[in-house]
Amino acid sequence: MKVCVTGASGRAGRAVVADLLDHGYQVVSVDLVRPSAGHEVLRADLTDYGQAVEVLTGTDAVIHLANIPAPGLSTPAVTFNQNMTMNFNVFQAAAQLRLSRVVWASSETTLGLPFDVPPRYAPVDEDHYPVPTSTYALSKVASETVAAEIAKWSGIPFVALRFSNILGPAEYAQFPSVWDDPMLRKWNLWGYIDERDVALSCRLALDAHVEGSQSFIIAAADTVMTRPSADLMAEVFPDVPLRGELSGNATLLSIDRAKQVLGFVPQHSWRDHVKA
Repeated sequence: MKVCVTGASGRAGRAVVADLLDHGYQVVSVDLVRPSAGHEVLRADLTDYGQAVEVLTGTDAVIHLANIPAPGLSTPAVTFNQNMTMNFNVFQAAAQLRLSRVVWASSETTLGLPFDVPPRYAPVDEDHYPVPTSTYALSKVASETVAAEIAKWSGIPFVALRFSNILGPAEYAQFPSVWDDPMLRKWNLWGYIDERDVALSCRLALDAHVEGSQSFIIAAADTVMTRPSADLMAEVFPDVPLRGELSGNATLLSIDRAKQVLGFVPQHSWRDHVKA
């Protein structure tokens, strides 16, 4: 399979490209900027529809990661407009070219982050949606709607991956600095996802049996904290009901649906790198 990876110079993109190549895929790497080192990247501005069509031509599927990746990196209007334009262009180009699959980066922010207003329940799952609190989150919610409609028109499966905070081993040494104050990471229920597991989820999403447009939370199996997850919720969100059994340091961003449909089981934890 020949896969176009947009946003290939970013943290997630680099991990996804490396993983695909390791597993025998052909890869067309695309980004607005080229990395200073590493794999070759085709430079393209995906806010231009013609360029989106050009980079997808001749590929079988796309993993679309190119977006302004978080709120606060540009003005609210620029963030929304550029993300929406890039997403529509890639989705429509994929439909026009009859690609077999669109996998793309949505966000945990669609679920209500930061949780200044407590979640309705925990662990938060895919149905705790939509609760956008920024134009960044709104761009992802609106793009999930666009993806659903284009999937209906085209018959192409669309897989939105609602990534948690993407981190890697270089950042894990910082985790002890938040252990004494659970308020510091309550904004996403103490969640994260290892960049290597981001790559795994993208590869699995290329082949999973999915019809229409579906969305999945992609998070690590544990939190960034050493305290049990139930204790954290009792202290910080005492009025939020807990659903099901919550043992140990289990994630409060449910990955059950990703496991059931995509076969996604996280392979990496900060606990493999930092002694608690």
